[in-house]
Amino acid sequence: MSEEVNLEAFKEVGRKGLWDNNPVLTQVLGLCPLLAVSGTAVNGIGMGIATTTVLTASGAAVALVRKAVPEEVRMPTFVIIIASFVTAIDLLMNAYFHDLHKVLGLFVPLIVTNCAILGRAEAFASKNPVPLATWDGFMMGLGFSGVLVALGMIREVLGSGTLFAGAGNMFGPGMAWMETTVFPDYKPFLLMILPPGAFIVLGFLMALKNAIDAKLEARREAAQATQMPQAPEIKPEAT
Repeated sequence: MSEEVNLEAFKEVGRKGLWDNNPVLTQVLGLCPLLAVSGTAVNGIGMGIATTTVLTASGAAVALVRKAVPEEVRMPTFVIIIASFVTAIDLLMNAYFHDLHKVLGLFVPLIVTNCAILGRAEAFASKNPVPLATWDGFMMGLGFSGVLVALGMIREVLGSGTLFAGAGNMFGPGMAWMETTVFPDYKPFLLMILPPGAFIVLGFLMALKNAIDAKLEARREAAQATQMPQAPEIKPEAT
């Protein structure tokens, strides 16, 4: 791709990151942290912010050095870049969001092994200019975070009857207003809290995306059919 990037390229990258090429719903990448920490919406927000930050920063860094890195050491260099940003995020979360860091635990350092991050560095950031690579990382992160938060919200509501529980403890007293009791006196639904519940909810989200895509494709085909010029009717000559 040329170094000159137009607005249409940014629109296409954004659409693919959020929907068409979503890291979870389409590529089925990064499922380990997604399923492990999505028991609550707050956990999903924290993990989503961390992953999005790493995707954005590593995309920009890889694009910046892509022409200076020899082919033989390209992948190790990308891993080192990603690991550096993950380490920085891990230390910052431990310092400023210690309660959230304790809940997410080992899955923050394990962001470095997320196939979605290394895959975008290799497939996109290493072949595109810095602005477009940065935007791609940000939109891919938003797509990943959106699924993560949606999964956490559904599991938390069905599993505990609450929404954004612990937001005040995780992000500070100023965010306590987010904590909501959706179903008072709710008896916890254990399946939704456990990993099998995460697989079930994720399966429904994937099915919903496929259904929406199929409906959009049907509308697109119908619109194209109506716009196609009709062949002129040939009348038989009178004898």
